Amino acid sequence: MVDSIRSIDCQVIVGLDIGDKFSTIIVLNPDGEILDEGRVRTTAEALTARFQGLPRARVAIEVGTHSPWVWKLLEECGHEVLVANSRKLRLIYQNDKKSDKVDAEYLARLARFDPKLLSPIQHRGLETQQDIAVVRARDTLVKTRTVLINTIRGSVKSIGERIPSSSAHNFHKKIADSIPQELRPALTPLLETIEEVTTRIHALDNRIEELCETKYPQTKALMSVTGVGPLTALAYALVIGNPARFKKGRDVGPYLGLVPRRQESGDLQPQLRITKSGDKLMRRLLVGSAHYILGPLNQGDSDLRRHGEAIAGRGGKNAKKRAAVAVARKLAVLLHRLWVSGEEYEPLRNSKRRARTKRQTPAQAPAPR
Repeated sequence: MVDSIRSIDCQVIVGLDIGDKFSTIIVLNPDGEILDEGRVRTTAEALTARFQGLPRARVAIEVGTHSPWVWKLLEECGHEVLVANSRKLRLIYQNDKKSDKVDAEYLARLARFDPKLLSPIQHRGLETQQDIAVVRARDTLVKTRTVLINTIRGSVKSIGERIPSSSAHNFHKKIADSIPQELRPALTPLLETIEEVTTRIHALDNRIEELCETKYPQTKALMSVTGVGPLTALAYALVIGNPARFKKGRDVGPYLGLVPRRQESGDLQPQLRITKSGDKLMRRLLVGSAHYILGPLNQGDSDLRRHGEAIAGRGGKNAKKRAAVAVARKLAVLLHRLWVSGEEYEPLRNSKRRARTKRQTPAQAPAPR
């Protein structure tokens, strides 16, 4: 083990705990002895000056707000950079003696011992970050509109009145005349804001469709699946990035946090909730698509729908929720397969294959008495 540690293709190992204003540095030699420690401002100029003076190093940082640009800057300085998945590092975030210095030292020692313990992730490129910002900006606007609509509905209910039902897209048009006169001075500015936000959402929807058509042609195959529109397809293409990085399509479900956590011990195998790791927005979009696939608005039949209905039909607590999550997980795997293989989507492919296999299997003779 010692020989493998000393074979690191770097002269020093660095743990960098990134803070909003200052970052803490711990520098180790290959034998694990601390060579240097200190703080540096979390700016491009300060980090460049600090790391350009170091020999080639293996640098461990935690994923966070600053990690994308810090990762790129340190790689441009000639260092090997490991971006640790903070969800996997209980040693750090559940430490009773947690501090910036301790966190930086733990990062460095884990990077020295075995980088796999950091569960390192790969940050997206700048262009991908710019495109996914469109998706996230739309999501923020939708949440803002929901808060504004709920505020108006709650204010009107508080005086004994009610706002008629309406879609969020047409809310500002349909309910303008339904606001009580005494509340109009307060609520009219909110209604005008809702109209402006809706216009911005529509503009981003057009931008998303444009990106699908011009930059991400793979989304066309993804949108052939019922319940998957331009927003979900583009988000999937951007979050997954390179589909070849998954050895199997089934690996996409765990990557997006759509599989149950496991905490087995001996004969105990408790049923736990899903891990919810990975991209939260992508997971929510897939679950939303699953709800549509299982819902009354979808009149089509498919393997996905049958799979969800079978789970929901078992009954029990939260059966419908479990069914939606299961369909979302199946959908994530299906989209990966369509992307990689280029096959045309067949809604009942698995059902038809099972039916053919059943017909081809000869009937078993009755067992002799």
